[in-house]
Amino acid sequence: MRVVLAEDLFLLRDGLVRMLEAYGFEIAAAVESGPELTKALRELQPDVAVVDVRLPPSHTDEGLQCALRARRERPGLPVLVLSQHVEQLYARELLADGSGGVGYLLKDRVFDADQFIDAVRRVAAGGTAMDPQVIQQLLARRRVGDQPVGRLTPREREVLDLMAQGRSNAAIAAHLVVTERAIAKHTSNIFAKLGLEVSDDDNRRVLAVLAYLDRDAH
Repeated sequence: MRVVLAEDLFLLRDGLVRMLEAYGFEIAAAVESGPELTKALRELQPDVAVVDVRLPPSHTDEGLQCALRARRERPGLPVLVLSQHVEQLYARELLADGSGGVGYLLKDRVFDADQFIDAVRRVAAGGTAMDPQVIQQLLARRRVGDQPVGRLTPREREVLDLMAQGRSNAAIAAHLVVTERAIAKHTSNIFAKLGLEVSDDDNRRVLAVLAYLDRDAH
């Protein structure tokens, strides 16, 4: 699996290259700026891009914007974005096209090799990998009063949290040590309470839930 990596800090970039190679990934390019990233994504056509949100020359959201432009040119290009802090706007922009193959992790997660590599593989396969802290902040915005998320049971919120991270029903069941049938029931209840159509498509259901939870953040 060919990866284009964009990170401006040399030590972190070098460490990510070594980690990815140790897990069998091929590094097509490891770059440190927005223009280099754009060039690499256009010319090398990688299987997945791992991109720091903030890159030179602007040091704002250069990496994210380069990745979004690349996805417009090549719909469905898998992109895993790394960020120092939780920025809900970045999550919304990344998820906006609803096509899956996207991820958003805090940089702290890369120090957990298994979690980081799992996220890269999930995104490369067309799935979604959202940092738990992003999901928790989105949920926290809606856990008040008569808002729909506030009507979820504690177990349903736990299932929603895991669902929004991109986990399948089987994975959620294994994590919570319950049956898949129980998770399917919780999922149906969640969608009913949120006013969303039930879907067997993991990407569509996660993106729909995230869009709903964050729809009043604009």
